[in-house]
Amino acid sequence: MTGSAPAGPRARCRPKDRAGGIITPMLLAVLLVAPARAVAQQFVDAAATIIEVAPGGDATERLQEALIMVPEGGTVRLLAGRYEITRGLSLDVPRVTVEGAGMDATVLTFAGQEAGSEGLMVTADDVTLKDFAIEDTKGDAVKAKGVRNISFIRLRTEWTGGPKPTNGSYGLYPVESENVLIDGCVAIGASDAGIYVGQSRHIVVRNSRAERNVAGIEIENSFFADVHDNLATHNTGGILVFDLPNLPQQGGHDIRVFRNHVVDNDEPNFAPPGNIVANVPRGAGLMIMANRRVEVFANVFRGNATADVLVVSYPFDYDDPHYDPHPTAVFIHDNDLAAPVFAPEGRLAGLLKERLGKEGANIVFDGVMPFRDALFGRAPEEGIMIREAPDVRFANLRMIWAKLLPWRVAVDRDAARYRGSGRLEPPIAGVTLPQDVAPAGR
Repeated sequence: MTGSAPAGPRARCRPKDRAGGIITPMLLAVLLVAPARAVAQQFVDAAATIIEVAPGGDATERLQEALIMVPEGGTVRLLAGRYEITRGLSLDVPRVTVEGAGMDATVLTFAGQEAGSEGLMVTADDVTLKDFAIEDTKGDAVKAKGVRNISFIRLRTEWTGGPKPTNGSYGLYPVESENVLIDGCVAIGASDAGIYVGQSRHIVVRNSRAERNVAGIEIENSFFADVHDNLATHNTGGILVFDLPNLPQQGGHDIRVFRNHVVDNDEPNFAPPGNIVANVPRGAGLMIMANRRVEVFANVFRGNATADVLVVSYPFDYDDPHYDPHPTAVFIHDNDLAAPVFAPEGRLAGLLKERLGKEGANIVFDGVMPFRDALFGRAPEEGIMIREAPDVRFANLRMIWAKLLPWRVAVDRDAARYRGSGRLEPPIAGVTLPQDVAPAGR
């Protein structure tokens, strides 16, 4: 919407007619009485901050125009229906809300996408996206890069043809951002991660469902994240907390994963070759790699065929002198775990079967650590610390010694050796976001 703002108080003291002369008292009386409603209506229209877009012909052009023309602080409202979108959309106006009528009522389908590498790209601060769906994009569904205060509320991203390596990599994909809220969303069918937050800080992912992705929810190279009250099911890996080398931000830390249901993650890995998640074994419930200060508690784990929790070092060669490939200060406690289901598949399956035999474990630690720590030992608080029920099965694969020594090295299954103090110092604080109107505490 366009229009001029009303004049300030000083200008209104000497109103003029269109010719520039002083308005006469009689003319002023006419303007104040007869046309008052028209003047008021014109002001409302000029100052309106809501642009409505309906489905139908030229939906791509009309929607992109709305995303360009919406004023700062305004709203683009997508009416219910299916929108045939043929190229990627972008938003770079700050303080904008894009809202639909519901994730199953307002659907943007990119099945006929001819151009663009994303469905929707956001590069502005203080943006809220809510209550619509994006389906079948050529690449990532919704990407936000280098932004502050971004909120994804009740969005659905989906590749409707089922899991395929040709699906886009990411459903929800905020990267290099700060203050990220993902709440009540659904992500299905991504060939990398359904819900992914990378190289970001201050993150909340909650009340969401990730299903039939390679990775359901992934927090990568990020600082200060709360992942809670989500359902991760029928993915290759349910939740990943990774840190990788050769990225501008690394040293992921202070991540809490709690009150999630991580169940039946049994999808065969369909990531394209060369992708890091192509190495995630089918049936990994929660996989923590090379992060520090990660707390895992009050989750429900069931039916994850490799392990409920995997804690591992980065397993590949790298040339980044600043990178620490080892997990540090991982505290796992008070989770709901049943007898493990052990039927691993994928690139790690052979190793796991060799080390564990027929008896799997709920919690598996690869036992890779700096050689000095392996030789002289380190406190559990500096490595992996476990406070679970006595019937929870644990296995330290002791891979560092298995690789170095010529004889067979036994797996350590004594979880009591890793109880430690039962706390991280300092404790990991909950994440509070400035745009979050309903934060959930511990």
